Amino acid sequence: MKIERFEDIEAWKLAREITAAIYRATDVDGFSKDFGLHDQIRRASGSIMHNIAEGFDAGSNAEFMRFLNYAKHSCTEVQS
Repeated sequence: MKIERFEDIEAWKLAREITAAIYRATDVDGFSKDFGLHDQIRRASGSIMHNIAEGFDAGSNAEFMRFLNYAKHSCTEVQS
């Protein structure tokens, strides 16, 4: 089966769920007051799905792999 839209990629769907969960988790009072960490973890979580989408449209498998690697780095950043 050929994937025609990045929205059909399972990893992108999971990244979207992670981002939504991070946004919910960072809305609590104690977390939201740490502005640096609050913004950084939100940006990193969004970066996971953004890199998957951007890589899908990159034009070559090599470029897609490069963007998937960026997405993996963003996952590690959120995990940390």
